[in-house]
Amino acid sequence: MRIEQPPVLETGAPHRQTARRAAVLGSPVGQSLSPVLHRAALTAMGLDWSYQSIECDETGLPGVLAGLEAGWAGLSLGMPLKRAVLPLIDEVSDLALDVGGANTVTYRRGRSHGDNTDVYGMLTALREAGVSSPGSAVVLGGGATACSALAALRELGVLEPAVVVRERSRATEASAAAGRLGIAVDVHTFGELDKLLPGTGLVISTLPAGAADTFAAAVMHSRAAVFDVVTSAWPTRLVKAAGFAGSTVVDGLSFAVHQAARQVELMTGRNDIPIQPMRRAAQSELLRRAD
Repeated sequence: MRIEQPPVLETGAPHRQTARRAAVLGSPVGQSLSPVLHRAALTAMGLDWSYQSIECDETGLPGVLAGLEAGWAGLSLGMPLKRAVLPLIDEVSDLALDVGGANTVTYRRGRSHGDNTDVYGMLTALREAGVSSPGSAVVLGGGATACSALAALRELGVLEPAVVVRERSRATEASAAAGRLGIAVDVHTFGELDKLLPGTGLVISTLPAGAADTFAAAVMHSRAAVFDVVTSAWPTRLVKAAGFAGSTVVDGLSFAVHQAARQVELMTGRNDIPIQPMRRAAQSELLRRAD
């Protein structure tokens, strides 16, 4: 996977960057971990930048983008804005076009640039857990996150993953992304999941929190590695079951941390991204929310 590298500042000298602004946009945006992750990184890097949350849906996105003044470094985009932003920015990376969504916008030299860091975050989380060549994979869900999962699987050598959705029509977005990525997908409904799981090397759930609970027992018996992208309700029933079976589990928090770290790299132009402070801040926030 070719990812455009951001401009890198010299790390051996003090960083003198004027205070800039960044934000996460989405609807709803209140539960996003992006402010916690980005603020932890910026503080550890000694950058006096601001990072805020902006409630914004698809209809409001053009107005928000048009209203940004000079001094903005970038934006993180949640649902449902990743696809809607593509025609509204000056340049879009090949990866974001292939996946069909940009979760990151950066501003450089008066132009806006769209990127996708979800794929990077998924790949890094999987490889950290030792999942580098699963051989085969099943993706639960067919939306924007599933499209990023397909791109990550391509980099791991899985060129014919199965995509499982409630109705086949819900896989249209994923099938289109697979075509742009140069891979093939085998679309199934959840009623066929039991037949797909035996022998599968990896199951990636891109479903909302709780939506994969029904399939926990079937996934557990398959002994496949399990990657659940959910962070808000960790650990999910799905990964608990996989853990009891002794399967490799990839947590959604690692995905969230690494995709955000890549965003910080793109926005700041620095490569000294403080992963551990970001992870600790996110863990503390999740514990606070669970109280």
